[in-house]
Amino acid sequence: MRNNVLLSIILIFSLLAGLSTAYAAKSTSDTAKEKRWAEQIKDNLFDGELVWLKAKGQKEKFLGIYTKETAAHAQGGAILLHGMGGHPDWPDIIFPLRTQLPEYGWTTLSIQMPILDNDASFIDYAPLFAEVPGRINAAIALLKSKGINNIVIIGHSLGSTMGAYYLSQHKKNDVRAFVGIGMGMSKQNKNMDTPTSLAKIKIPVFDLYGEEDLFSVLDSVERRANAAAQAGNKHYYQLRIPGANHFFRDQEEILVKRVGGWLNHYAAGKELQVK
Repeated sequence: MRNNVLLSIILIFSLLAGLSTAYAAKSTSDTAKEKRWAEQIKDNLFDGELVWLKAKGQKEKFLGIYTKETAAHAQGGAILLHGMGGHPDWPDIIFPLRTQLPEYGWTTLSIQMPILDNDASFIDYAPLFAEVPGRINAAIALLKSKGINNIVIIGHSLGSTMGAYYLSQHKKNDVRAFVGIGMGMSKQNKNMDTPTSLAKIKIPVFDLYGEEDLFSVLDSVERRANAAAQAGNKHYYQLRIPGANHFFRDQEEILVKRVGGWLNHYAAGKELQVK
């Protein structure tokens, strides 16, 4: 009996050790999955140009899709950050913004953010936040190399959490405005708690979400607004879209219209593109 108990305890600790090792293996982005996404995008890309970027201190390059503005006047560049496990041409949110914001004068640069396997949870991404600044900085550098200095960040879901985290830590004036779509929260990790980040952001913020959004998004509506007030951000604007879900499916037209209109009101600037 005693031996059976001891054996059970040993098995439990072995399982826990295995889980710990598996989690440790997920402390960096799944670059193999990134490469699979890149191949898929390469074979199906019709709008935009594939570009490869490299974050400082990282060995592997990561994918971006550069789509030049098509309006009469160039307004600037928008860096797009996809949601959990996604890619730079994700059909929900990212694709419509990537391909249609150029009509509003915004060149878009949609970049591959750090990703994990499909079974990973939101909190599993916490260690990957260390990779976020390098990727966004590389995107900013690419836009600047093309003569685009009026830069905004647009994030969806986990991408909005990553974008808010970056801006809360970033003290330079490289980014003029931030659009967070479906911004959620996680009190388990301060880097992933969007209201905590918003309390440190001074630039204009457009907090856009759907009436039928995820619980974490709807549950933190008041906290996000209070955090922006705490920051003294007079250009924080929160908007709920009636009938929209987390992915704005069948609401793509209003999504682009709201984001493009807000950007052209709060962050527009005629830009000279030299390349």
